[in-house]
Amino acid sequence: MMSHSDRCVWTALFIFALLGILGRTSATFAKNPQETAPLGHNQAQPAPLVQENKTIKVSEHVYVIPDGRVNLVPNIGIIVGSRATLVVDAGMGPRNGQTVLRELAKVSKNSDLYFTTTHFHPEHMTGVQAFPANTIVIRPEAQQEEVDRKQPEFIHNFSQRTPELKALLQDVKPRPPDILFDHEAKLDLGGITVRLVWLGPSHTRGDNFIFVEEDGVLFTGDTVINRFFPIFPDADASGKNWLSILDQLDEFHPRTIVPGHGEVGDASLIGVERTYLKAVQSRVMELKSQGKSAEESEKLLSVEFRAKYPTWENPGWIGDAVKRFYAEAN
Repeated sequence: MMSHSDRCVWTALFIFALLGILGRTSATFAKNPQETAPLGHNQAQPAPLVQENKTIKVSEHVYVIPDGRVNLVPNIGIIVGSRATLVVDAGMGPRNGQTVLRELAKVSKNSDLYFTTTHFHPEHMTGVQAFPANTIVIRPEAQQEEVDRKQPEFIHNFSQRTPELKALLQDVKPRPPDILFDHEAKLDLGGITVRLVWLGPSHTRGDNFIFVEEDGVLFTGDTVINRFFPIFPDADASGKNWLSILDQLDEFHPRTIVPGHGEVGDASLIGVERTYLKAVQSRVMELKSQGKSAEESEKLLSVEFRAKYPTWENPGWIGDAVKRFYAEAN
């Protein structure tokens, strides 16, 4: 028979889980860097389906299938030249990839097709399984290393979350790249030049930034997101380098930002992300200098930054940012 104290403990744990604040312990975070976030980090979980008939034109050569602010759906880019087309990210699994192909057919008749991904997470990459066999897949070497080392485990963990995710990822296998690059690659799509750039770890080790030169459009992946709390998914995310990369993104002088998630915006989105991350970093250093533990800092700052950014979604990620900056603080 369960004692009164045991019942209290389990009741408390159940309540915390419902509130979405039962996160991973710091010990687990360090032990298993491949572990994906608990479902409670995302406030709502409708089926992550790419939107059909919602594609928007954001510049002369660039179209975006917006995420609709649905968790685990990325903003998907279609960059159309006179000779070839580049798709940026493809949603989760072949069902979403097929939707992307239908939207692609509405804006491009090019037979030459390139595909790249902002990073290796399943909701950005695995839709490519539906793409035609002649699609040329290009990504950074650092991203491919994460695909090889982490993606099978991420796919498995995502599949355990909900029946919808399991169905979307059924029988998905990583598609090998045709072209790998170390720091930068350029694609001439015909009348439009696209730069693919790796700057080091931020959200992931292999974050890939896609800049459409003539149109001034920058795809940032999850290094910049709009009104979602930035995601530190595992121990390879780097807060310190993330801030450095945001400064480097300014040097592209983009006119339009397509964030990994959230509405398309202008270059000010970079500054908004920087302000938040710098504030978390500063407060973590203050608390650590006062002798606060990582766990104490996480509890205090999760409340503080949720209050400061009341319109941002998925506040469960605040704690992961705090833990990462705490580990990096001298």
